[in-house]
Amino acid sequence: MTRRVLIALTSHDDLGGLRSTGYYVPEAAHPWKVFRDAGFEVDVASVRGGEPPQDGYDAGDPDQVAFLTSGAADGTPRLAEVDGAAYDVVFYAGGHGTMWDFPQDPDVARVGREAYENGGVVAAVCHGPAALVNLTLSDGSHLVAGKRVAGFTNSEEKAAGAADVVPFLLADALKERGARHEGAGDWEPHVVVDGRLATGQNPASAAPLARRVVELLS
Repeated sequence: MTRRVLIALTSHDDLGGLRSTGYYVPEAAHPWKVFRDAGFEVDVASVRGGEPPQDGYDAGDPDQVAFLTSGAADGTPRLAEVDGAAYDVVFYAGGHGTMWDFPQDPDVARVGREAYENGGVVAAVCHGPAALVNLTLSDGSHLVAGKRVAGFTNSEEKAAGAADVVPFLLADALKERGARHEGAGDWEPHVVVDGRLATGQNPASAAPLARRVVELLS
């Protein structure tokens, strides 16, 4: 049976008035290629649907070019229209935009909960774990409670010049929900897997995270 993956993207395009933002293109494109190379069916959806705002695009990266020219992120459905239980994986791509809409949107949490409670994997990279801050299971518990996780570190947020701009510090928020946040050095690839929850620290972790997810489903 073909495995199905949903890549979830932010629809928020304003980095606190500092500059424009959105989803970080390589954090969607690199996992998209890994999953497709593994023979998985990959769909893309976003919070508000349509074409989500982009950040970090590198036209010299063939994987990013392939992702965008494929039309995968064109005319995306709204997450409100998506049945999370239909997917083996819900993968939350990062980008600073996620810090505004991922924690607040009920369907961001719902699709992850539905996939997880149906035996699927929930994965998130860089700022994508903002989706996990308010992701609760049917019993009311936080998915991340007691679990080891990675995500953009406070040190990286400071280095990016956004620590005083984002609405909260991701690592701190995850720890407040009971997660055990594990960080590596700034910008180093770092992936943490705890059961069916898989997380990556930064853009360099996106492809390694996707490969670990493929291993979990093998």
